Amino acid sequence: MSENRSNAFLIEETPGRLMRRYAVPCIISLLVAALYNIVDQIFIANATYLGSYGNAANTVVFPLTVVALAIAVMIGDGACAFVSISLGANHKDNAHRSIGSAVIACVASSAVLTALYLVFMDPILTLFGGRINEETFRHAREYFFWIALGVPFYMFGQAMNPIIRSDGSPKFAMVTTVLGAVANLILDPIFIYGFHWGMMGAAVATVAGQVLTAALAIWYLCHMKAVKLSRDSFQVHPRLMKRYISLGICSFLAQISLVAAMAAINNMIQRYGALDPVFGQAQYAQIPMAVVGIVMKFFQIVISVAIGLAAGCIPIVGYNIGAKRPDRVKALFNLLLIAEAAVGFIALLIVELFPRQLIAIFGAANESAYYTDFAVKAFRVYLCMLPLATVNKGTFIFLQAMGRALESTALSMVREVVFGVGFALLLPRFFGLDGVLYSMPVSDVLTFVISVILILRTQAALGGRNPVSRTAAAL
Repeated sequence: MSENRSNAFLIEETPGRLMRRYAVPCIISLLVAALYNIVDQIFIANATYLGSYGNAANTVVFPLTVVALAIAVMIGDGACAFVSISLGANHKDNAHRSIGSAVIACVASSAVLTALYLVFMDPILTLFGGRINEETFRHAREYFFWIALGVPFYMFGQAMNPIIRSDGSPKFAMVTTVLGAVANLILDPIFIYGFHWGMMGAAVATVAGQVLTAALAIWYLCHMKAVKLSRDSFQVHPRLMKRYISLGICSFLAQISLVAAMAAINNMIQRYGALDPVFGQAQYAQIPMAVVGIVMKFFQIVISVAIGLAAGCIPIVGYNIGAKRPDRVKALFNLLLIAEAAVGFIALLIVELFPRQLIAIFGAANESAYYTDFAVKAFRVYLCMLPLATVNKGTFIFLQAMGRALESTALSMVREVVFGVGFALLLPRFFGLDGVLYSMPVSDVLTFVISVILILRTQAALGGRNPVSRTAAAL
């Protein structure tokens, strides 16, 4: 039977080799996607006519791009998992119809979101802390307008990326994102420094890269390998949509709950920053928001690696579950947990040892000493539990890949909403502005306790008594 499966190597190669083959391109894709916003922020920060005001504006708009990403990954990751399971079970009709349905869902939802953003721009920006001062709000409005126009291209590229991976082309998925980011990197300095387009220049450069990524994704859909699309593919197919959306709902909730946490954090920064003897002054009011935004961007880089490791495993896990090989799924899970912890520890060393060097990349030389001092504290406190954060994230996604959407979603919601939003709102009441920084590590510690329980349950469900020896063999 395996001879009829074009992706049969997913049950033949060692889990370690498959993880490297799929995870590395996925990590690069996600890192490059993260760099879109980070590159904008670096160039904005080092433009003297924008500085921390532009940085704060970027921080205000960032959660709104995550809303678009949340919808895109719900569709894309869900379809990726469902397509992989379908191919593993040799159900190719379900595979091609779910992809066509996902394309329609992505186009329709992105059009609706763009319209909402353009119509309700001012109240949305206010909700996310944009009115911390008038200069920040002006920059945020300018940046958001152009970013909103690019939402359909951004969502399409992000949704198709995991689907391309499920078709057995992780390298092409990586290339589509890399080329878009390279375009953004080239155009940012031209538009910001050369043309002096300010926040509009940063946004237009980003959208140009997103258009390129979307165009390459369209090309790939016309040249798929394991799945062949036809006119019949591009229908809604409610039955299939329900199945793949349920698999992708964890990805959606993980992202959308992050938006809720960022909204809470931005508003607490605005509220308690105003009570601070330094940041309560008008000329320094935007600094905490700009700094926390930068720290979040570094966290996004680290978590992109963590997500890439786990998301790269989705096609492998789905295929092996469809082929009834839980032993291989368990070996892959063990490898993933080790890799996630290693990524977290390396990142922790960087933020604890080199916070001044990190903040220097974001225009510290052009700012007051308060900017650097607060940034050093933010890096060291906010990110002090990175190893637990990376293991938590890997556990969320692996459970999703196994089809255990309820457990995955519940864990993700507890982390981002109950803990993430809850502590962001609660701790500043006792510790002021520092309470915002404490909310992240406290949330990660408590989530890790729950993750350990689910990890042990998953190991038991997959069978076997010697995970260490199996992991060594998988390498």
